[in-house]
Amino acid sequence: MGHISRAPELKYLQSNTAVVNFGIATNETYKGNDGEKKETVCFVDCFMYGKRAEALSKHFKKGDPIHLCGKLVFEQWEKDGVKNSKHKIKLDSWAFVQSKRKDDNDHGNNS
Repeated sequence: MGHISRAPELKYLQSNTAVVNFGIATNETYKGNDGEKKETVCFVDCFMYGKRAEALSKHFKKGDPIHLCGKLVFEQWEKDGVKNSKHKIKLDSWAFVQSKRKDDNDHGNNS
């Protein structure tokens, strides 16, 4: 579970399969040895294929909370003679964490 850190980017493969790429941020708060409150943030790239990818790109934007289910994959590539690698999450499913923001549900009932 985390927050969308990079807006979902929807693209289509040559096979017309939808693929969405985005980032999430997860926060961990803990008390350090000195008794002070500390926080660490982990940023992870995510991707998903198919109809659920299209729905994710439609319903989420940067900053939104999201619950994810998937598997960690390890990608390796070479660019300009330099070997690179990173972990990403290949999503199987996602879910809303809470109702949409108040301004999304406000239908102008400010009488």
